[in-house]
Amino acid sequence: MKWSIFQNNNRRCIAKHAERENYQRSSATGCGSKSIILCTVLLICLFLSGCVKYDLGVNFDNSNHGELVQHIKLEERLLSFSGDSVYEWLNSIERRARKLEGKIRRLSKEEIFVSIPFNNGRELQTKFNEFFHPNGTQKPGAVSNESNEELPKIESNILLFQNNFLLLVRNRLIYDLDLRSLGVISSNGSVLSNPGSILDLEFGLNTPWGAKTVEKTENAIVPEKNGNQLVWRLKPGELNHIEVVFWLPSPLGFGTLFIILFVLGGLYLRYSFMPDPRVQFASKG
Repeated sequence: MKWSIFQNNNRRCIAKHAERENYQRSSATGCGSKSIILCTVLLICLFLSGCVKYDLGVNFDNSNHGELVQHIKLEERLLSFSGDSVYEWLNSIERRARKLEGKIRRLSKEEIFVSIPFNNGRELQTKFNEFFHPNGTQKPGAVSNESNEELPKIESNILLFQNNFLLLVRNRLIYDLDLRSLGVISSNGSVLSNPGSILDLEFGLNTPWGAKTVEKTENAIVPEKNGNQLVWRLKPGELNHIEVVFWLPSPLGFGTLFIILFVLGGLYLRYSFMPDPRVQFASKG
């Protein structure tokens, strides 16, 4: 999935831009220098297509191993106007990934690739939440009131249910991402910009045997299929729901089966091609 952690910068830009009309009608003092820079970045993005390209994906090898991968690429035009804040955001991604035992490849100044391993469904959920919600465990007082007012609220949640059937594991993945707050709305309710022209977001799922989507809600997105990979194009400004079922091989189950077959094979060889120990001891007596 291309999902934007860049939300930390974009949300500030969007919130400030949405408040612009109210600002013109009020006698409030001007925003700080940092806020002015962020507003400028948003105004520039409104005239540039694809300021941020974010790919987020989950790759499964088997039921006991997988990777959460992210590929982020920023337009050089965006870096030229807000280089310092963008570079700090990319650096924060590196720090969070290393904290979760992830690997980072800096392909260029504006492009980064991150992979975070996980060993089961519970670890996937834990690392996902820790990475995308690093302040989720903070106390309410730890976040300033100013930040709460400036940043639109974006809700995201991933769930993975696993049922073991000895040799195979049935997986049901549910992902909900609420991007409705990214839609820039003016005071009279009209949309000021199309967030889809600013953010290019995708979510991908790669499994050994493919997957089947479950479309139960009106917010479900139809994916594009490429071999055993499914890719969903997320919609900024809307509520996105993804639900999919897939099967994975169980290394533990196949290991147990191998041990059982090995023991049975040994017993067969012992009693088929070697003399019975009882007969051998009786002849010696």
